[in-house]
Amino acid sequence: MGALTTDWEPKSGHTIERVSPVDGKVVSTVAALDRETCSRLAMRAAAAFPEWSSTPTAKRADRLLAVADTLEAHGDELCTAMVQEIGAPIAWARHNVSFSAEILREVTTYADDVDKIEAIPDRRGIISCTQRTACGVCLGIAPWNAPLILGVRSLAAPLLCGNTVLLKGSEFAPRTYQLLGKLLNNAGIPANVARVILTQAEESEAIVEALVASPVVRRVNFTGSTRVGRKVAEICAKHLKRPLLELGGQSTMVVLEDADLDFAAEAATTGAYRNQGQICMSTERLIVSEAVADELIARIEATRKKLVLGNPEAPETDVGPVVSFEAAGRLSALISDAVSNGAVLVGGGGVRDAYFEPTLLDQVEPDMRVYREEVFGPILSVTRVANDQEAVTVANDSEYGLAASVFGTDLAHAKAVAGQIHSGICHINRSTVDDNPHAPFGGVKSSGYGRFGGKWAIDEFTELRWITSAAT
Repeated sequence: MGALTTDWEPKSGHTIERVSPVDGKVVSTVAALDRETCSRLAMRAAAAFPEWSSTPTAKRADRLLAVADTLEAHGDELCTAMVQEIGAPIAWARHNVSFSAEILREVTTYADDVDKIEAIPDRRGIISCTQRTACGVCLGIAPWNAPLILGVRSLAAPLLCGNTVLLKGSEFAPRTYQLLGKLLNNAGIPANVARVILTQAEESEAIVEALVASPVVRRVNFTGSTRVGRKVAEICAKHLKRPLLELGGQSTMVVLEDADLDFAAEAATTGAYRNQGQICMSTERLIVSEAVADELIARIEATRKKLVLGNPEAPETDVGPVVSFEAAGRLSALISDAVSNGAVLVGGGGVRDAYFEPTLLDQVEPDMRVYREEVFGPILSVTRVANDQEAVTVANDSEYGLAASVFGTDLAHAKAVAGQIHSGICHINRSTVDDNPHAPFGGVKSSGYGRFGGKWAIDEFTELRWITSAAT
């Protein structure tokens, strides 16, 4: 494929330099935008809105299908950027490409739902119906850990619904987001309809506040930490803008006494260590019946020891570096705190630069930081419980509520336990790490509110209008 091009390149003189966690070298130098430029681009998006929103939904869907094809055609280039910038194992980078294309294709199947007009029962001879209309300019803010998946998710449904989009990408993956922006435009979506913006970290908060305050921005969606999400929510509340927030997670896996332990161990290992545990749904808390805890831990440890920690470009690598040296230091501090307070380090815990060994901790209790905080790294913490009631209590003893899972061979019983867990997503006998473009994806409590995915995303990115008509 030829090189990606765009009709507009920023000339502000500001740049973002990304130092790779793989080897500590600068791997990306990308132009950054200032506040004035971002505000001007929001006005351009608003000017493009009337034409894009009046384009038939089926034609907008065709453009998204073209984006999916273009994304796959440039998959190697995108994978290289992700490996270098965030240390993504090559398998995770390829999954980002394939699943992003799937999201784009699957969202187009909701074109008829966007156009659907629903009748309201007649009253006094007045004919009533509802219809959905596009909102205007949508501001998306996406993180670094799954840059293509979360970037595409932030813009696919808004564009299908007829909105124009500014997507603020992460400074931890600037080249990846720059490429995404270029392929959108090269696939036929005009630059003022969908544009990726990149800003320096120290200017990001002021720029986001200015964009949310802009009268042309009508919707905001943010994926990232709860700490930053609270700030976004406060800014949106000040300006009466509706946000969709997908925030932190501390996903819990409950293993009941009758669970298939081999199956549960495999799911726990995958859920905890895939992409270095840097997925919002990563399994961080393993709550297990005391009766089977020793057996389950032994199975997980046997698999954990076989995981290959190394160069993310190598196909045999299971675990690459975490996103930064600072992140590795924070993870080490979490383990030191846990062990000093009585936790048992079953295996792992070693650190070299940004490479952090997959780690398994047993006997984790509420007075430890790792019990309370979102880890966002390759650490799996085990808390033993006496019975199902205690398991539910411990599972709900978290400020987060994104994803959970319950393992047990008695499905009715497992579902009953799952029904008591406070989370937006819960799986039975499956890993906490799962996604589906047709499912309502989002959390409760400090994991945010609103839902990406399927027909539910249409509600997030449209206005619902009541229309009446009566004979004169």
